[in-house]
Amino acid sequence: MTATAATNAPTLPADWRDFFALTKPRVMSLVIFTGLCGLLAAPGSINPVIGFTAILCIALGAGGAAALNQWWESDIDAGMKRTAARPIPGGRMVRGDARDFGLLLSGMSVGTMGLAVGWLAAAILAFSIVYYAVIYTMWLKPRTPQNIVIGGGAGAFPPLIGWVAVTGEITAMPVLLFAIIFMWTPPHFWALALFVQSDYAKVGIPMMPVAKGERSTRRQIFIYAALLVPVAAAPWFIGGTGAIYGISAIVLSTAFLALSVPVALRTSTEQDTMKPEKRLFAFSIIYLFALFAVLVADRLILAVPSAGA
Repeated sequence: MTATAATNAPTLPADWRDFFALTKPRVMSLVIFTGLCGLLAAPGSINPVIGFTAILCIALGAGGAAALNQWWESDIDAGMKRTAARPIPGGRMVRGDARDFGLLLSGMSVGTMGLAVGWLAAAILAFSIVYYAVIYTMWLKPRTPQNIVIGGGAGAFPPLIGWVAVTGEITAMPVLLFAIIFMWTPPHFWALALFVQSDYAKVGIPMMPVAKGERSTRRQIFIYAALLVPVAAAPWFIGGTGAIYGISAIVLSTAFLALSVPVALRTSTEQDTMKPEKRLFAFSIIYLFALFAVLVADRLILAVPSAGA
C-alpha cells in the first residue's frame, strides 16, 4: 500500500486525543452498547466485575480493529473529504504508531477476555477483529461492491460476545442478535454511501452506488430493510423474548422499512439534498439503539416475579 506524504511526515506530535480518535469512538459507542445489551439480555448472571471486564475487552477490541483499519487505509482516508482530518492523513501521527497501537489493543483485549471471562468469548472477539481488520478492510472493501454485505458481520459480533460471556455457549438467541445487525448494516451503510459516493469514487473504492449505480443500491436498501422485519422479530417468534420486545421490534422495523420506500423510489437524477437518505441513515442508528434497549427491558421485566408468585 502506498502512503501519502502526509502519512509519512507528520507535522504535529500525536497526543492522547489522536490515539482516541483512532478507535472511532462514535462507532465504538454502538459496539459497546450492543455488546452490553447482549450481556444483560442473556439468561443467568455474571459477576459485575467480570461483566465490566467483558465489555471493556469488547471496546478495546473494537478500538484496536479501528486503529488497524486507519493504519491500512491512511492513503484512502487522505483522499476523502469525510476522513481527511483523521490523525494519520491529518499529519499528526506516524502510520506505524497506529499499527502498533491497534495490535496492542487487540492483543490486550483478546488475552484479557480469555483469562478473565472465557476462551470462547475471546475466540469470537479475536475472529471479529481479524474479520474487520483483514477480511473486510484489506480484502473485501477494495475489491467488491458486496464488501458491506459480507463485511457486515464484523459489527454484528458484540452482542454475541456479550451473550457468550454470560452463558459460555452459542445458542439460537445470540445468533439471531448477530443476524439482526448483519441485516441492518447494508441499508444503514448504503444510505450513507449514497450521499458520500463521490468520496468513494474519487479513491476507487467500489461501494455499491459507485460500482452498481444508485438504482441498484436503492432497490437493495429496500430489500434488506424488508428482510430485517422478520429477522428482528425472530427472537420473539422462537420464544426467546416476550411481547414487549416482539411488538416493539415489529413497529421499529416497519418504520425502518417505511423510511426506505422514498429512498428506493427516487431516481439517480434526484441529487438535491438527499433528505430521504439522510433520514434513513439517522433513523437506522436510533433503530438499533432502541431495538437493543427494548431487548434488555423485556428481559429485565420478564425476570421480575409477579406479585402473586
